[in-house]
Amino acid sequence: MTRATRVLAASAALAAGLAACSAAEPAPESSTPAAEDWSPVTIEHALGTTTIESRPERVATVSWANHEVPLALGIVPVGMAAANFGDDDGDGLLPWVEEALTELDAQAPVLFDETDGIDFEAVADTAPDVILAAYSGLTQEDYDTLSEIAPVVAYPETAWGTSWRDMIELNSAGLGMAEEGAALVAELEEEIADAAAAAPQLAGTSAMFLTHVDTTDLSEVSFYTTHDTRAMFFEDLGLTVPPSVAELSAQTDRFALTHSAEQADAFDDVDLIVTYGGEELVAALEADPLLSQMPAVANGAIVSLPGDGPLGTAANPTPLSISWVLEDYVALLAQAADAGA
Repeated sequence: MTRATRVLAASAALAAGLAACSAAEPAPESSTPAAEDWSPVTIEHALGTTTIESRPERVATVSWANHEVPLALGIVPVGMAAANFGDDDGDGLLPWVEEALTELDAQAPVLFDETDGIDFEAVADTAPDVILAAYSGLTQEDYDTLSEIAPVVAYPETAWGTSWRDMIELNSAGLGMAEEGAALVAELEEEIADAAAAAPQLAGTSAMFLTHVDTTDLSEVSFYTTHDTRAMFFEDLGLTVPPSVAELSAQTDRFALTHSAEQADAFDDVDLIVTYGGEELVAALEADPLLSQMPAVANGAIVSLPGDGPLGTAANPTPLSISWVLEDYVALLAQAADAGA
């Protein structure tokens, strides 16, 4: 039995009567526990306060990965964002989402094309009772527009800075399934702890996640701050935040920053680097007279993830992707940590 199957079974036991249905059917409805058990839910977030007066029967989600919370809890949304990064077969669904739909014996719901931002008309067409967006970059204008359609669960503090735990907590609360959400968090924490324990070389190793590296111009270094979920996930796995990254992150609420390569010596405290790219990128870093002096580069302690595939996508942890990628990701990190030791 897979982790997703165990979670679905536990959710069914906690909330009898859960039944998923596909949005491909006429007038689809995403089933949630019995309405008579509902008490109004009020959720405070960065863009306001949302009160959900009655149990939502039709759940829509926007932005990255929010749909994974209802899916993990046995609910198929009536509409959700299509994957626009890491989609290996072009169907708008990442593999762990496809697996969840298969386990629920459900077809894919309506997929919103968010290439140019939120498709408000498409969301409205699904007639949702609630819109989940706990992990998102919604503007106040986006939030206000969506709120005219249905109550919206937005991010708690920082745009694109919601941890996977908070994503589950907020979105499950919006479904009236806070208890089930807490159980899901606990199970994932146990799974992550077991994986980290099996790779003791990660403990105390400082890690930095480089992003948008241009091999034709290495005059600048861009990296994810501690406000980004990729960097947050390092700490879940026993890795530490380099003081240099922590100091720069404390000066902003942005999820990424850019630093001059001439100041690459500021990152002398980085033991391990994770980035998106292939052998060409690693070779470029090793050949650069400035960046090659960073300990992680000099020691070959680099994890280079495919930016256009599921593995690279799952480095940004989400409720369903964590189990799907954990073993492979930890193995790559451990290999890099050994190289830098």
